[in-house]
Amino acid sequence: MKKGLAVWSVIGAVCLVMTCGFPAGAADDVIKIGVIGPMNFMQGKGHWGGAVMAMEEINAKGGVQVGDKKMKIEVIKADSNEFLSITDATNAMELLLTRNKADFVVGGFRTEAVLAMQDVAMDNKKIFIGCGAAHPELCTRVAKDYNRYKYFFRGTPFNSMFLVKTCFIQMATVAGILKQTLNIPKIKVAIVAEKQVWADPMVAATQKTLPQLGMEEAGVWRPSQTATDVTAELSAIQSSGAHVIFTIFSASVGITFARQAGELKIPAAQVGINVEGQKEGFWDATQGMANYVMTMNTYARDVEYNELTRPFVDEYIKRYNEVPTYNADTYSAIVSSIVPAIEKAGSLDSDKVVQAIESGVPHKVASGIIDYIKDEEGRPLHELRWGPGYLTSLGVQWQDGKLVGVWPNKWKPAEGAPEITYKGIVPYKIAPWIIEKYKK
Repeated sequence: MKKGLAVWSVIGAVCLVMTCGFPAGAADDVIKIGVIGPMNFMQGKGHWGGAVMAMEEINAKGGVQVGDKKMKIEVIKADSNEFLSITDATNAMELLLTRNKADFVVGGFRTEAVLAMQDVAMDNKKIFIGCGAAHPELCTRVAKDYNRYKYFFRGTPFNSMFLVKTCFIQMATVAGILKQTLNIPKIKVAIVAEKQVWADPMVAATQKTLPQLGMEEAGVWRPSQTATDVTAELSAIQSSGAHVIFTIFSASVGITFARQAGELKIPAAQVGINVEGQKEGFWDATQGMANYVMTMNTYARDVEYNELTRPFVDEYIKRYNEVPTYNADTYSAIVSSIVPAIEKAGSLDSDKVVQAIESGVPHKVASGIIDYIKDEEGRPLHELRWGPGYLTSLGVQWQDGKLVGVWPNKWKPAEGAPEITYKGIVPYKIAPWIIEKYKK
């Protein structure tokens, strides 16, 4: 029975793999890039959308110079089904590399699945640029066993410890606005994180950091990533007297939580990570109850990190009718990392391309500047550098049906450092029901 199920699982994965770009007969003339992710969800759709944009842009320019010949790119879609099955994810990766003969792979979202997919890619010595999972272990593996894991690079986002640091800065910014505007002496924070491995270190770090920020913990709640009712949690949060709700969501619970909090008009400001809240469909998904929800994000309409941001975001909106989430940075992984490295190496050989990627930083992308850091012992991590002048992300807020950038807004990262504000950032707004409760 188990053997039969395994066979059907593989067959199912085969059916979920498709190619885009060139017919099978042209295989020797193309560079095959696998795009793996949860394709029935926004994260996978972002992976695919960014990769297709990259493929079409590069091919329109004549392709990739590999030694003395030009090669076109073909992208191969693989549905990892990773929200539901790690086995499906590893099967999909295996098929990309063995059946579809992918030369490179981009994508991946759920940490537990990406760790497993990473091992499959490493077994096959194929470069895998992660474009979704945030857990540090994905890159600490590179430092611990470089010869095996050197083929993995983080493409987006920066790791969960940098994510939480950014979120703390954004939370402190919102807390400061609440204190100053509403005369609240000490901010109480409810920590609400989906019950997944990637969120565990963020919860622990939040609990440790709140006292250092002069804030008080109101409690910790860990709903399922797919919860469809969180009224019990919201009732407890309201009873706790929390002024701020620090969210750590990557899946559909983010919709449920925002919708029900809006319906109940919970008098606490939501800030943190809500991946579902990063897409424009969030407003309709929450039935218009998402007003004033804030989340960390990578892109927003009209906000520009540099001169590459606007062309990418505008083209993505034109094609897909929504602002790209960070998962769409498969585009940058292909255009700004894989392709230049292939051309520099003059080869598709993984070891040569690894060296070229390593030597090709820092470089500019639509979300900032890509560079890699090393661990405390000076070993390569293939881990993204966070901070002013590199990658910072944004804080975005829903304001009357529009997703706008509100952070960094005159952010002063250190004493004596210049203030940072990107073009297109607007002021943060406090929900009127919060003002009504606390304004004296």
